[in-house]
Amino acid sequence: MKFNPKKIRKTILDMAYAGSSVHIGCAFSIVELLSVLYEKHLSYPNNNPLSEKRDYFILSKGHGVMAQYACMKELSWLSNEDIVNYFSDGSDLKGLADSHTIGIEATSGSLGHGFSVGVGIAMGAKMRKIQQKTYVLVGDGEINEGPIWEGVLFAAHHELSNLMIIVDENGFQAMGRTQDIIGLDSIQSKFESFGFDAMTVDGHDRVAIDKAITKFWKDNSVRPKALIAKTLKGKGVDFMEDDNRWHYTRLDKESYRMAIQSLNKGDS
Repeated sequence: MKFNPKKIRKTILDMAYAGSSVHIGCAFSIVELLSVLYEKHLSYPNNNPLSEKRDYFILSKGHGVMAQYACMKELSWLSNEDIVNYFSDGSDLKGLADSHTIGIEATSGSLGHGFSVGVGIAMGAKMRKIQQKTYVLVGDGEINEGPIWEGVLFAAHHELSNLMIIVDENGFQAMGRTQDIIGLDSIQSKFESFGFDAMTVDGHDRVAIDKAITKFWKDNSVRPKALIAKTLKGKGVDFMEDDNRWHYTRLDKESYRMAIQSLNKGDS
């Protein structure tokens, strides 16, 4: 199945407008990352999100879950009705990742904890000597949390070569730019110093993302992997790009219309 990032962003806008919900910008920044993972790397035998032989994906930055829901719709794990009724009374889809939804592996949103869940899953797979891979996507602001680095130390010590952390480096966290709140400097260097194999890519270049992930697995290193993805918060809608107000701003009828119009620029 070929994933179309513009279509995924359209679904995110539809959900955000229907549910009058927030976190549009941080969902937009991870669209290409998720589309490549679901299209090319995550294994779900018979397209079954509950298959015992599946790979695991954990969205530790659980507030970006609309992007994951949009990919799950492309896989037919969610219906059009699920999207239209997002965040309404009786909807199973919440504004943060929730493991009660089939296809969501961990409840997240309390930042810093999803990675530890992924480390545990990867450790279990290693102990059982099975081939499942575990991917965990975190935000750059999220890695200010101490549990992230405790998990990194554990993963490197136990040589969890089946584990990959993906950092959405969009330069923002809820209250401002990451460099102004707690400067991160080189995230790649940090992970390398903790014993990870690490690479930095353009997080909106699907080909580069695919090549980097493929190279990690082909290298057959015993180390866990860290993919640092340079992204743009709000990517795809011009008036949302690099504007942190869209972390918490809700769409109204006019801004929804303008967002769709911006998203469709260049279409014939």
